[in-house]
Amino acid sequence: MGPRPLRLLLNRTTGLRVVQSGLNPNRRPLAAHIWAKEKAGWYVEPSWVSERLFAVEKFEGAVWDPACGIGRIAEAARQAGYRTIATDMVDRGYQRLDTCVDFLCCEAPRARNVVCNPPFELCDQFVRRALHLAGGKVAMIWLARRLNAARWLTNTPLAHVYLLTPRPSMPPGHVIAAGEKPGGGTQDFCWLVFSHKHKGPPTLHWLCRDGGHQ
Repeated sequence: MGPRPLRLLLNRTTGLRVVQSGLNPNRRPLAAHIWAKEKAGWYVEPSWVSERLFAVEKFEGAVWDPACGIGRIAEAARQAGYRTIATDMVDRGYQRLDTCVDFLCCEAPRARNVVCNPPFELCDQFVRRALHLAGGKVAMIWLARRLNAARWLTNTPLAHVYLLTPRPSMPPGHVIAAGEKPGGGTQDFCWLVFSHKHKGPPTLHWLCRDGGHQ
């Protein structure tokens, strides 16, 4: 007998897709945590992702998050002792939002460092704009599967790549706003850290939720 056919069902209440066996209707569906694509590119990382970054990576001067969303990166920076500037194109309800602005149209820097979780479809543009504006470091959350094709990174001052483990779940912002608590993620992410002072190839590390760093 061949493999059982699988079918994807869309839960109309939560927006989650679940995988269900076509030959065993009594089997409990498994939540795959695959959400509908967020049109504005607003995805929310777990708090530990930025908390762990600031624990191992040091920045000189203020930290600007130009895609601050609900403020998780900015709050982690504040807790680490940094002065922060938080902006976004849309007010997502972050109480310390400084202003709404399109980062890709900014001509003047607001801080020496840029740290953010950019819209996935605009990652390349965000990195280029950040490197143009920031005189210190730039740190961006990146889909790890895109690294192999991003050959243009060889012409940037990429200093460190931090692979995030365990695989973090980064659902669309509306999922978090609705109070849902997502489980395990389905994609691999990393931090890319750039420094204008860096020379040579980047180093590779693992950044662990529970405190490990290699």
